[in-house]
Amino acid sequence: MEDLLRIALAPDPALPWQTVTFCLLMAFVLSTVLAQVYIWTHRGLSYSRSYIQTLILGAVVSATLMTAVGNNLARGVGILGTLALIRFRSTVKDPRDMVFIFAALSTGISMGVRSFGAGVTGTLVFAIVAMALHWSEYGARVRYDGLLRFAIASDPENDNRLKALLDRHCQRFVLVSLREVEQGHRAEHNYHVKLRDPQQQSLFVQEVMAVPGVRGVSFYLNDATEEV
Repeated sequence: MEDLLRIALAPDPALPWQTVTFCLLMAFVLSTVLAQVYIWTHRGLSYSRSYIQTLILGAVVSATLMTAVGNNLARGVGILGTLALIRFRSTVKDPRDMVFIFAALSTGISMGVRSFGAGVTGTLVFAIVAMALHWSEYGARVRYDGLLRFAIASDPENDNRLKALLDRHCQRFVLVSLREVEQGHRAEHNYHVKLRDPQQQSLFVQEVMAVPGVRGVSFYLNDATEEV
């Protein structure tokens, strides 16, 4: 026990404050680059300003920890034990957001251990790859433009008119669900549709509403990066 305390409390050559300051500033600059790339490439409704700031602050904190630990094993074990007591309850819904968090932390760690080449190169390569994937629409899979929902009176003639309308406006359409409403007098239809001309969405909806017996027409657009 005494040997452990002696090792833990032994004087350790401290880094010059100029070196520490440079490491923290580099962590700040590189994490800001990552945050800016995230802002440019983000899609969807889950944008959070606090998340952007977390990327930068996380990099600075990790750089501070690695600078404080240095080559001292006792310090590393102590910091590891302290962090184990912290419970992070925030949930990250998008795996891509989690990857950006790891990228920011790895940048901070690289700066904290003064591996400037790995930190700068890794950050730049990560930023280039993220922007390339964003611009190339890699992985996008759009089969349908939207979800069409309406209720129609139970009449074979109305069904034929509706089918002719869908054939005229849609490249393809799939009946997702069908259920009876108003005690069987009407049927609620839900279609996934791929329009021949996406610019004619308003005209398409108007013509569906003009079909006799159709009520409650709704058309929900699908975004290429969102799940409906």
